[in-house]
Amino acid sequence: LRAMAAGTPGVRNRREFDLFDAERRPLALEALAIVPADDGSALVGLLRDLSARRGHDSEYKRFASMLNHEFRTPLATIDGAIQRLEATSSHAEESVRARYRKIGAAVDRLIGMLDEYLSPDRMATLGRTRQPNTITVGELVETGAAQIRTAGRAAVLQLDDVASILRGEPEGLRLALKVMIDNALAFSPPTAEVTVRVRRSGGGVEIAVLDGGAGVPPDDASRVFDKGYRGRNAAGLPGSGLGLYMARSIIEVHGGVLSLAPGQQGAGAEFRLWMPALVL
Repeated sequence: LRAMAAGTPGVRNRREFDLFDAERRPLALEALAIVPADDGSALVGLLRDLSARRGHDSEYKRFASMLNHEFRTPLATIDGAIQRLEATSSHAEESVRARYRKIGAAVDRLIGMLDEYLSPDRMATLGRTRQPNTITVGELVETGAAQIRTAGRAAVLQLDDVASILRGEPEGLRLALKVMIDNALAFSPPTAEVTVRVRRSGGGVEIAVLDGGAGVPPDDASRVFDKGYRGRNAAGLPGSGLGLYMARSIIEVHGGVLSLAPGQQGAGAEFRLWMPALVL
């Protein structure tokens, strides 16, 4: 309390600490306090018991660790088998070897996702620090632009608004935008630009990703967000048909909308992500 009372007036202070009850069991607490007056003569605060939250975080970590193990074990078996097949298939047809490479690449992607979202290091950070629940449009768009440039493509940015703040889980919003850009990269020529357009719309912000490909076939337009659906133009490309389904689910949980803009086949595809904004 003394340390918090020495804080800057008007600025909320937050600290977590552990005490022990009469039976020496740990009790996790959170203190929120603010000094309302310039002279520091008063301190307004709130004390919260974090035991339930800590317990939930612990259960989540155990669950995530179990998932990581259960998925990684069969993936390791598949990876080892594919490596052996590739090593002994020097006389096999090219179509067979290509199929082996495709399976290997899919396994690598899945293992990468496990490392990114269910790794022990990521789980260990849960509960230690307060996780951010907002991200600026500028930060989100810059992540997408970096992804485009890393793929060796030109990123064209049309930004009417980058100062607005989106409320939500930043990693989830980044993942949704990543899926949109992955699609733009996969379904357009290697030399085509990828455009990211930001504009204010209906009390929120619209982020659109436009590619220079052939566009979505009319017969597929109504189903591109269906779980497991892959259109005719996806033949020969890696993927499971879950990307856009997952991205839309993430955005809808955040109160937003992910849609395919109407357009003519051959003029490229345009996917639009709309989110309500805190600051406009």
